[in-house]
Amino acid sequence: MLTFVSIKRFFLITLIILLAVDWLYDISGLYYWILIGIFLTITVLGSFLIQWNFHLTSYNSNPNVVENYIALTFDDGPHPEYTSQILLLLKQFNAKATFFCIGKHMEQNRDLIKKIIDEGHTIGNHTYSHSNAFGFFGAKKVTAELQKTNTTFAKITGRQMQLYRPAFGVTNPSIKRAIRAMGLQSIGWSVRSLDTTTLSENAILNRVTHELGKGDIVLLHDTSAKTLVVLERLLLILQKKNFESVTVDQLLNIKAYA
Repeated sequence: MLTFVSIKRFFLITLIILLAVDWLYDISGLYYWILIGIFLTITVLGSFLIQWNFHLTSYNSNPNVVENYIALTFDDGPHPEYTSQILLLLKQFNAKATFFCIGKHMEQNRDLIKKIIDEGHTIGNHTYSHSNAFGFFGAKKVTAELQKTNTTFAKITGRQMQLYRPAFGVTNPSIKRAIRAMGLQSIGWSVRSLDTTTLSENAILNRVTHELGKGDIVLLHDTSAKTLVVLERLLLILQKKNFESVTVDQLLNIKAYA
């Protein structure tokens, strides 16, 4: 399996071989640059592609699920306007979902956090600030963000979150150390809607439904009117195809809270 550890090992072994060959035959420095380029390219891709499980293991789907279950997940909320409307749609279709919430938004929308829980949905940690620079934070700063979000949630609900959705889907050694220290489980996705881009509602819906199958985890965001339109149409399609939307902890048979 392609992981950061295996790539580092390959890089070091290959570097030693190159140095030995260079000592004997005086090879071109281009080979060193090629090796460095390969290492950096794979590491960057592995950091951004959560499905690779490059730095740490994330649950991205459950291919072994027997029931016709899929999991709808919503990142970046709770939003004072759109989250409530999403909850209403989910209730109309008797669907359950998982909300990966930003800590500072939790503090500003405490009643929504309680409502999400009361209506049978699951909430996970999505950092406190969702900073654009989060992937460059050291392990201590990552841990502080996640702890602050967990503390905020505990003050509102009395529960401790155990699920974590990496901001932007980015993983690295610092994030790995932080979630290990806190006992969190990383949750990725198998279907990315791209609902925060300029794609049209039709294009987003097609992306989600094109090869949707049981066990899939779908990434959406509860932060825009466009997602609301997509969600209503998606729930109708799921209903027609006899899919049931459940929380990720139910789909994966894991605990959401300590």
